[in-house]
Amino acid sequence: MPRGPTRDKRRTYKSKDQKGFPLSSKDKGIPKHTLEGKSDLSGSSEEEGSEADFVFFDPKPDDFHGVKILLQTYLDDTQWDLSGFVDLILAQTTVGTVVKMEGDDDDTPFSIVTALNLGRYKDHKCIEELKEFLLKVCQEKDVIKDLGLLMGEQAHDVGLLVSQRVVNFPQLLPPLHDALFDEVSWATEDEPTAELRNSFCFKCYLLVSKIYKHKNANQKNNRNLIRRSGSDSGDGIVYVKPEDEIFHKLSLWSFSFPMHAQQVETQELKDYRLMGLVMAVEAAKISTFRQQLQYLVVES
Repeated sequence: MPRGPTRDKRRTYKSKDQKGFPLSSKDKGIPKHTLEGKSDLSGSSEEEGSEADFVFFDPKPDDFHGVKILLQTYLDDTQWDLSGFVDLILAQTTVGTVVKMEGDDDDTPFSIVTALNLGRYKDHKCIEELKEFLLKVCQEKDVIKDLGLLMGEQAHDVGLLVSQRVVNFPQLLPPLHDALFDEVSWATEDEPTAELRNSFCFKCYLLVSKIYKHKNANQKNNRNLIRRSGSDSGDGIVYVKPEDEIFHKLSLWSFSFPMHAQQVETQELKDYRLMGLVMAVEAAKISTFRQQLQYLVVES
């Protein structure tokens, strides 16, 4: 099927400077941002209202160093085959997007988003280590069996949704996720072999992300409890990435676990602890996610 104009990856988006969410302080070489901080990614003055131009690209080998920096705390401070993981991401060019700033001399990736079939890559060392890590940190007895099935006999139907970026620009979230899920859909038609086409027919997505959880929050929340973002949330959760609140609400199941990577220290987060968040989201829920993501941006 010929690609139409909407399938042209290189697209430019303008985004006003927004409040950022803190990343791990181990993210060397990446500007740090707090809940109340302005990003310094644009040269415009704050009084004028900073504006940045972002461009979407297919992943390529030259992005290796920048993407590795973005993902260096993806599995907390665990020693694992991160280089192999980045290689998998960059080798899959039909599904995946690297976002960069227009005119950036360093050509540094600002964001990476992709979906990797867990069954297709099950024999790669990085995926084996990722599975081992998740099974080790999962302490929820009613979840660990589902997690094992998802990463085991159901793995060929599961997409590991990987998303990381320097700081949050809400206006970028809908086009970034639209690009991902549109490419997944196109790949089921455009890939050259039936095996490859089928590898993108996901029934479920697995997400590994981060949240900040209040130190006094109840550790035994119901797994289907709807969490609300913000430091004043009812159950004391702050979402590092705004879209995770939607994914969390739509998830089949989820669990959190303590992280050991050094977290950003800010006044707003002094009573919060950095936690890992693992979620399973049915592919059938993605259309709802995309709609709700649009509402989130309008309200931001």
